[in-house]
Amino acid sequence: MIAPGAPMPQWLAHLGVLGLFTIAIADSSVVPLLLPGSTDLLLLWLVAHGSDPWLLAPIAIIGGLLGGYTTWRIGKRGGEEALRHYVSRRMLRRIVLWVEQHPLLSVFLPAVLPPPIPLSPFVLASGALGVSRNRFLLVFGTARSLRYCLVCWLGAVYGRLIVRFWSATLEECSGPLLWTFAGLLAVALGVAFLKMRGLHK
Repeated sequence: MIAPGAPMPQWLAHLGVLGLFTIAIADSSVVPLLLPGSTDLLLLWLVAHGSDPWLLAPIAIIGGLLGGYTTWRIGKRGGEEALRHYVSRRMLRRIVLWVEQHPLLSVFLPAVLPPPIPLSPFVLASGALGVSRNRFLLVFGTARSLRYCLVCWLGAVYGRLIVRFWSATLEECSGPLLWTFAGLLAVALGVAFLKMRGLHK
């Protein structure tokens, strides 16, 4: 739970565990979130305000695994067509070459490193180019676990310093931020749905 009296923007408090789970799924999928690494930021805020990291870390990891597995399945089923559909032509050749030469490392590094390292193109390519499901889940799950456990530790140790600095400013614009966030998430989900529908056709 959020600690009583914690100076946390209300829109973040309302997202809570369910919001963290949803964003973790989207953050590891083909859904184009406006702010990459949104899971890290929300996780940091929640832990810094007294939420239980032993609960939040597994929630983020499970959500990340679901999003990553869904993306891997899109690549597996769609093959090269899925790659051309979701990955820009400028990045496609380099990503395919990297996955072919380093199949497991190309899953681990994007999943454990923060932005601006792209994630979904490598996950799609791992499915399209034959990385097995079990190996993908093991490597991807390990990487996400390391990342989110580190974020929880940072939130517990250093998070309140960041919170105190920004909380007053964020509280003033919490309403507009909430509506902007919800609108952007809805648009992102709509774009992802249209892309998946186009790929299916």
